[in-house]
Amino acid sequence: MDEILKQSRLRLSFFSGIDSWPGKQIHSHNYRVPDPFKDQIVIVIGSSASGVDISRDIAKVAKEVHVSSRSTSPDTYEMLPGYDNLWLHPVIETARKDGSVVFQNGKTVYADTIMHCTGYKYYFPFLDTKGEVTVDDNRVGPLYNHVFPPALAPGLSFIGLPWQITPFPMFELQSKWVAAVLSGRVSLPSQDEMMEDTKAFYNKLEASGIPKRYTHLMPDDSQFEYDNWLADQCDYPRIEKWREEMFYIGFKRIYAQSATYRDNWDDDHLIVEAYDDFVKFMSSFPELLPLLKT
Repeated sequence: MDEILKQSRLRLSFFSGIDSWPGKQIHSHNYRVPDPFKDQIVIVIGSSASGVDISRDIAKVAKEVHVSSRSTSPDTYEMLPGYDNLWLHPVIETARKDGSVVFQNGKTVYADTIMHCTGYKYYFPFLDTKGEVTVDDNRVGPLYNHVFPPALAPGLSFIGLPWQITPFPMFELQSKWVAAVLSGRVSLPSQDEMMEDTKAFYNKLEASGIPKRYTHLMPDDSQFEYDNWLADQCDYPRIEKWREEMFYIGFKRIYAQSATYRDNWDDDHLIVEAYDDFVKFMSSFPELLPLLKT
């Protein structure tokens, strides 16, 4: 059996003039602290999790931060709540050699840095399936219910491809399904049936106008429907209702209060106390004390 985890390549935004734009470009994967962006004008491309977090973090030190989002209307131009230097725009139309960036709303910004908060590409350089599994515009497929390639099941399975989800409960259920199939406790449909089901799913996405890159996106209720389907396959308890409720409450709060949705805790002293207690405990084992210095 080859059971694999996804690897990833950086996904970068592309638009007219980006290759010759003279400023600095960085992907959120490489972001650590806001200090290097002090007094800069920064454009953040992407308004999902990393875009929301990083734009707010940088806004603490930057002169201006402009967020480009493809989920807003073309004429969007608004200052985001809680900041006097953070603006929301639609997508970028073009970047110019003079350092300016033009948004779809007609606004022009002369920026120092473009931050790509644009996610990742699925990438499996170690996997040779003789063409049975491909990655096409971030669709890994064909996969029966995001896990089993019909032609190679059950020997090959993918855990953890879906996104915009509550990850660990889902990945646990996927793993339980794979384990149940491999143990012989649960049977998969025939190869033809799995392929037919998968093609029907892809056709449904296409008919709904959903691009291939969103194949593994599970918005709204679909993730919990999928979780419960997985649970049913391996005779495992369904997702508790409170998990669903927490997910929706959390997302609602993120979008309504993006600057303040996190809880703030002033508890660093507890870390110091815990370390001191640990050292005191370790003093009972003098032969281990040198390990604390490594």
